Amino acid sequence: MDAPTTTPADNGTSGAEGGGGWFTPRTKPEATVGETADAPEGNRLAGMRPRGRSSKGEDAPGQERMGQAAQPSAAVPTGVPVTTPAAEAQEPGRAASVPTPGPAPRPAFDGIRTGAANGTAEIRRHSSPAYPAATPVPQAPAQLPRSAPTASPDAVLIQRTMAEVAPVADKVTSYFYALLFVRHPDLRQLFPAAMDTQRDRLLRALLTAAEHIDNTDVLVAYLKNLGRGHRKYGTRPEHYPAVGECLIGALSRYASSAWDEETEAAWVRAYTTISQVMIDAAAADELRAPAWWHAEIVSHELRTSDIAVLTVRPDQPYPFLAGQYTSVETPWWPRIWRHYSFASAPRSDGLLSFHVKAVPAGWVSNALVHRARPGDTIRLGPPAGTMTVDHTTGSGLLCLGGGTGIAPIKALVEDVAEHGERRPMEVFYGARTGQDLYDIDTMLRLQQSHPWLSVRPIVDQQAHLQLPDAVREYGPWNEYDAYLSGPPGMIRSGVDALRDIGIPSDRIRHDSVEELVAAGS
Repeated sequence: MDAPTTTPADNGTSGAEGGGGWFTPRTKPEATVGETADAPEGNRLAGMRPRGRSSKGEDAPGQERMGQAAQPSAAVPTGVPVTTPAAEAQEPGRAASVPTPGPAPRPAFDGIRTGAANGTAEIRRHSSPAYPAATPVPQAPAQLPRSAPTASPDAVLIQRTMAEVAPVADKVTSYFYALLFVRHPDLRQLFPAAMDTQRDRLLRALLTAAEHIDNTDVLVAYLKNLGRGHRKYGTRPEHYPAVGECLIGALSRYASSAWDEETEAAWVRAYTTISQVMIDAAAADELRAPAWWHAEIVSHELRTSDIAVLTVRPDQPYPFLAGQYTSVETPWWPRIWRHYSFASAPRSDGLLSFHVKAVPAGWVSNALVHRARPGDTIRLGPPAGTMTVDHTTGSGLLCLGGGTGIAPIKALVEDVAEHGERRPMEVFYGARTGQDLYDIDTMLRLQQSHPWLSVRPIVDQQAHLQLPDAVREYGPWNEYDAYLSGPPGMIRSGVDALRDIGIPSDRIRHDSVEELVAAGS
């Protein structure tokens, strides 16, 4: 499964559940005409009441050593918004040496009681408001804000746990997957054979969501996007209890000094909220969109020795917005997905285009650049991302695109043009060398066609000036919305530069850094 954003989330009392699991989803939401709300009642979970664990959360006897539980089930030849570098260059299947979970009894949880008369579940409803309806096109938050200054009691306990496990995060991750694959071996097939990058993403996403449990409005949008995206992995509602059980098991082992019944109850409530939002979003999305799209490569143009422009034809309509991205899986690396931005606005012929740079040890990127040919078929996940144009305002657009990050910027230019707007649009196209300006001719042609567009190429080796610094020499940018796309380092420095020149954070848009890291492989 995948990984990455203020009113308090549900912190009510726990209800009762059964069947040995954490929860059992009920019916799917009813289909409605047009956009479907995320079933505020149809799939709602009850709270959970943990029982049968010691106050310190010790694991049962027999959980002493880890053998091969966290290792991949098959060998893979050498060749997924938070700031750690991409791990694809690591040895496939790397895992830290931590104790192995044994066949000891698992923690027991009360379950949902099923009515004998009609089979309906008797659960306690959450007191929080119903979640807002899903947007027509899935979008993920650009970044996750920190929790509110006044944290809820559950948030305090969760953050205390996070602080304790932070120094041993690698061991927590390895033990989590060891628990998951030993106790639930049937779930192994949902993961790629090599667990190098994936091993960090799932747990990181869960922990990030839990840490921001008080930021309800933004968190729900993040989790809905996550739930929709998990459909492409084959994730089902019945898989979530296993993940939650193993999450609690890993945290209780490595946060022993902070762990007690109150802390466990806080994590149970947080995970119930997290998983239910994801399940509801996936169920609603299932009524209107496939879990994935097959797409045939119809054009493959090698622009440089390591950059290719791919055009694909999806097997059915693919709705998205200019500035968004999708996840891509190739036939050569099953269950390994990487994110790529759309390089054009939606086209009348339904074709999609991507700019891909092959990176060292990048299995997916190298396959797409050096191995893929017209006629090959790839799989696409749902669209995501919030780096889209607000057409309700007349603000200017300041766009920074570095390397293949120019692809979504080009899509934004086409989007503005198609809406017939004459908003001022300033594009800074950054690259290390002149050769890396592989799409400069296209951008200059767009500039000739649209007088409101200005394109400024910035080459580091020639100007001895990096892209964010070059923006400072122009302006002022008080009346502009900013868009950034490129390597993670450029995004971070670009955001800092834009804030320094007076552009407020709420007018700066970019894809989350963790997704950018995963995309670079």
